[in-house]
Amino acid sequence: MSANKSNLQSAIMTLPYLDWNATPSATLDAVTELESGKVLYFPHLAFHLTDEERALLTPELVDPKRKNISYQPEQQKLTGVAIEAKREAVHKLLARHHQACRHLINTVLPEYRHAVQMPTNSLRLHPIAAWTAATSWRKDDSRLHVDAFPSRPNYGQRILRIFTNINPHGESRLWRVGEPFPELAQRFLPRLKRYSPFASWLQDKIGITKTRRSHYDHLMLQMHDAMKADKTYQENGPQQAVEFPPGSSWICFSDQTPHAAMAGQFMLEQTFILPVSAMKTPQTAPLKVLEGLLHQPLI
Repeated sequence: MSANKSNLQSAIMTLPYLDWNATPSATLDAVTELESGKVLYFPHLAFHLTDEERALLTPELVDPKRKNISYQPEQQKLTGVAIEAKREAVHKLLARHHQACRHLINTVLPEYRHAVQMPTNSLRLHPIAAWTAATSWRKDDSRLHVDAFPSRPNYGQRILRIFTNINPHGESRLWRVGEPFPELAQRFLPRLKRYSPFASWLQDKIGITKTRRSHYDHLMLQMHDAMKADKTYQENGPQQAVEFPPGSSWICFSDQTPHAAMAGQFMLEQTFILPVSAMKTPQTAPLKVLEGLLHQPLI
């Protein structure tokens, strides 16, 4: 596996924040760095748990039919909790983390403050090795990939994710981070199957997708699958290993930054959807990159 240490600074931007409610830094342009595909890394931004919340850190808490516990704050919807007596404590934990992430957006990415949409928070309790061994290659997130939703087309909107390692045993979250999206797109576009409007209509009609899959969504899903299926690329493609220790947090556009989760257990993750129109540099969005390479609109 290629893991060129000299390229680390090109993929990771380290930020000194200690507090989710800290005063914004006028000297750091985190938005531009994030939109270029970098991971924003906060080595000292811990999300501290109460004793009651630490007691929730057990895989038995997750419904066996689900990968994670999920919380949609706008609908007050909590799913995936296997132990009913723990539901209220889980709800409070995820609501508190969601609010902390909202504050972090205001602090570090203030341009997005009123633009982020459809928040979903998750509590990830299984060790990565457990779900890697029990899943298909398409769902194996230990393989380098960019995120794309098979059943929920997003028409170019950005997938912004905030992660926090809450492991109580000192275990780091190990990632691999890949090449910039323009280079990734140029590498894989020639391999992708052509888009079929009829297939998109049919998938929507029979319920495979919630809405019709756009040309953009088709390409992103094809790229996701092509990356994961390519063993040579997984082993030898441009990439670097990154370690996120307990008590650290990080942010990336997961539809843009190739990433793979290799090891670790116990994490909080907050997802937001961001319209391309709300970006500071919209030309760096995967939608705009792909449209530029193909010389045609994709939505």
